Amino acid sequence: MDLITREYKTVSRIAGPLIFLENVPKASIGEMVAIVLPDGRSRSGQVIEISEKYTVVQVLETTVSMDVAGTSVRFSEYSAKLNLSIDMLGRRFNGIGEPIDGLPPIIPEIRADIVGMPINPVARDNPSDFIQTGISTIDGLNTLVRGQKLPIFSGAGITFRDAAYFQEEFEASGALQNSVIFLNLADDPTIERLITPRCALTTAEFLAFNYDMHVLVILTDMTNYCEALREIGAAREEIPGRRGYPGYMYTDITHPIPDLTGYITEGQIVLSRELYRKGIYPPIDPLPSLSRLMNRGIGKGKTREDHRNAADQLYAAYAKGRDLRRLEAIVGETGLSEMDKKFLRFAEEFENKFISQRYTDRDIKETLNLGWELFKILPKESLTRIRQEFVEKYYK
Repeated sequence: MDLITREYKTVSRIAGPLIFLENVPKASIGEMVAIVLPDGRSRSGQVIEISEKYTVVQVLETTVSMDVAGTSVRFSEYSAKLNLSIDMLGRRFNGIGEPIDGLPPIIPEIRADIVGMPINPVARDNPSDFIQTGISTIDGLNTLVRGQKLPIFSGAGITFRDAAYFQEEFEASGALQNSVIFLNLADDPTIERLITPRCALTTAEFLAFNYDMHVLVILTDMTNYCEALREIGAAREEIPGRRGYPGYMYTDITHPIPDLTGYITEGQIVLSRELYRKGIYPPIDPLPSLSRLMNRGIGKGKTREDHRNAADQLYAAYAKGRDLRRLEAIVGETGLSEMDKKFLRFAEEFENKFISQRYTDRDIKETLNLGWELFKILPKESLTRIRQEFVEKYYK
């Protein structure tokens, strides 16, 4: 570590949230800097790229009032760190970990680097502990296990009003005291959006490893995060990939964000606008939804012995009913067989009774029993995906 402060006034240009400096020896990737404005005010930044000619610094705040001639950059030789404490529970912070709830800064137990080491996937414990959410379409058809990474595909990003709604819901349910909220709103600096998930994950690791807590990390939303990557990539003059996103987000299927999100996660929950318009809540569409780790968390000793078979049959019967709706729109109800009409009725009842539950909390036994009640709409011989011993036991 140098005993002198290294400050450079070699800014050659400013592009969006990026500052390009020339002739900066000893800079390090990830090093935090202080950007000193002509009027003496200071803003924070981070080194993100080093080449023979340029050192690129991303500004973690706005670049308003900065100019090439009067701006200097002071290097710290430290990477980005976050103050961590158990007192963070119940608090709200901005995207870089500064309090925004009107309360004083926390007194840190430790300061941790927000750029953590990746976990070796081979060393990861096999996730198999069933998580009961109380939502039938998840617990029954897309069962989750502890440690699973899962995207929820829905609509647009988070606004100030959305953020206020989340806070009010957390407060009303009592969950706020057990939550740590990092907020990056639409009018906050774009570059801060890239740091926010790292702050959240660093906090989650601290609470999990130091206090043996089970932690749920929710990132909303991935689209805003990827839009920030695209904006920063454009400012750095990177060669764009599909739809203008950085080259490392390339895909040749549909859209980079859902495609690549699906690659790195272990399933997906899809919210349906069609179900929402019908007044069905939660509007989870079970057909495109998926849990790749479901089989590890279900069955005898975890949920119930008939779980896998019942889930397969519910899925198949609902999918057939949905297909028959399209056929009915063409040939009319009179063109359908009596069996077809039973599957149509099953699909209708499945949506109104199984998917739609409003705010009712169902345990896994209630969910599976409800599924068997719906099977009574269909003849016993049509339950081809269920072992006969389970049909005899539960089809009553």
